[in-house]
Amino acid sequence: MQGKKSKRESREHELLMGVIELYISTGKPIGSQTLKDSFFETMSSATIRNYFAELEEKGFLIQQHASGGRIPTTAAYRLYAKESLQNPKIDPKIEEKLTPFKNFEKRELSSYLHRSLDFFSKIVGYPVFLSSVRFDHDFIVDIKLVIIDQKRILCVLITDFGQIYTELLSAEKKISSFALKRIENYFILSVRSKQTGMTPALLSDEELHLAKRWYNEIMVRYLVRYSNFSDEEIMRTGFAELLSYPEFNDPVAIASALSLFENSTQMRLLLNDSAKSSTLRYWIGQDLSPYSSTASICSIIAVPYRINQVIVGSIGLLGPSRMPYPHLFGALQLFSEILTKALTTSLYKFKLTFREPRTPYLEKEERKITQRSGEALGIKSLIEIKE
Repeated sequence: MQGKKSKRESREHELLMGVIELYISTGKPIGSQTLKDSFFETMSSATIRNYFAELEEKGFLIQQHASGGRIPTTAAYRLYAKESLQNPKIDPKIEEKLTPFKNFEKRELSSYLHRSLDFFSKIVGYPVFLSSVRFDHDFIVDIKLVIIDQKRILCVLITDFGQIYTELLSAEKKISSFALKRIENYFILSVRSKQTGMTPALLSDEELHLAKRWYNEIMVRYLVRYSNFSDEEIMRTGFAELLSYPEFNDPVAIASALSLFENSTQMRLLLNDSAKSSTLRYWIGQDLSPYSSTASICSIIAVPYRINQVIVGSIGLLGPSRMPYPHLFGALQLFSEILTKALTTSLYKFKLTFREPRTPYLEKEERKITQRSGEALGIKSLIEIKE
């Protein structure tokens, strides 16, 4: 259906687009009378059925039951998406709702990405995911300890940029919640105070010994994670949005669709393909087979975003093949522009830098900073309170 079309081919194309748009909005097979009443009042139902038969032969429509309506095929959605790329639509309501995220100028970059991604998922109604670079000069500002069971403690590290990391610690015997709170206060004092190793008065010798051991342990783990990373961080949210679509009412269907989210390697490959192309890309049905063998009922749209004109990651959206592609193309491109402006402005304002995976970081200036005081990484205890 490419190139210069005859009058009949043009009408056939218009009819196909009408079926696709009606099916996207209703989710129900489209009959000739329904299409006539919606878009083609001057065309007879018999003529529409003739077009239906031709479109079935060409592989753009299928009829599940002899007396039922038609539904678009994957080939039809690909054609619809391809043409939608030429005319993406931006919903003014979505643009207005995203306004609060346009003028972000703070250091909490990771927190901003998580919040904006979660909000974007809610307003478009689909799961979304994003690949992010690592922002430099981040350091720990808070630590929380949570009892998991008698001998396991969850340690939550919160950084200046709003990043959250978790580590699991082990204890030789049961520790009380009161003792854990005292150790937590010791951690916080060590992170925030220049007088590292100051001991709260109520900390016993046994608790102090455990606190020093744990603190050194989590700081070494953080140092290793901070200075070496092999893959972009993948942020994802909005899984429950798929429950709104009948295609995913079956637990098996939704589990199959979301299997891609559980494979971070394949997600990175897909998002990297979008970043390398420097433009919006989409995968419909079997297009996803190189990344997931079970996501054939899905579609993914991805678009890169930038910092200082450099592509640093991509934003992806997952849904059924039956999606309003023109509106989602416009929404994703708008969201990409908002992230690009906000991140670029914040990095300029606070004189921050970022890096890509597989780039060792503690080899230059920050190594010197770490050796002098450790404050940039929050690891001052490694020298000053090591027993």
